[in-house]
Amino acid sequence: MSNIVPISLTSTEENYLKCIYKIYLINESEVSTNQISVKMNTSAASVTDMLRKLSEKRLIHYQKYKGVTLTMLGQNRAIQLVRKHRLWESFLVDKLKYSWDEVHEIAEQLEHIESETLISKLDEFLGFPTVDPHGDPIPTSEGVIYERLETLLSEAPLNKELSVLGVIDHSSPFLQYLDARNLKLGQSITKLKEFEFDKSIIVLINKDEITISHKVASNIRVGE
Repeated sequence: MSNIVPISLTSTEENYLKCIYKIYLINESEVSTNQISVKMNTSAASVTDMLRKLSEKRLIHYQKYKGVTLTMLGQNRAIQLVRKHRLWESFLVDKLKYSWDEVHEIAEQLEHIESETLISKLDEFLGFPTVDPHGDPIPTSEGVIYERLETLLSEAPLNKELSVLGVIDHSSPFLQYLDARNLKLGQSITKLKEFEFDKSIIVLINKDEITISHKVASNIRVGE
């Protein structure tokens, strides 16, 4: 899979492939036109037109009113886009000293660079990282994604010391919120109490007890 499919795609077409791939990972079922429309913030008509183009290039399986799945070629291309995005985020944070809340939009632009040689050299330069600055796994050049045992902080057991492994929400406001509370990757965290009323929780971080909303806890991935 290290050889990217020799099909010319626009950045918009690639963005659609990545969008379909990410929605499928969450739902593990056919992706609807409406789901894509919401995620891409565009009209259903525009989505339908794009799906026809991707279908003609044999990157998706598409039947009107029946949802969308990626072909093997489409999945390979989507995974390589994810790989490039996460490597660029790692480069921006580790080498150029951007903060983790600044890199998503920049990586969105850089991920469309097609040079396999550049990405291979970038991977080597970074020391072959396995996760990006947000804790998301970085696919290998062959498309292998190594998963870890993890759970959401909102679902974690009480009184067990865990580590922050990653975040689901990559938006700048959310990441800045975590920074203000010293919630970073690798940070030790213990869930002490959950309130029945609103599912908010009290956690222990560096001997400090702080309250976190259910929404925040549902966007933090933890593990041993």
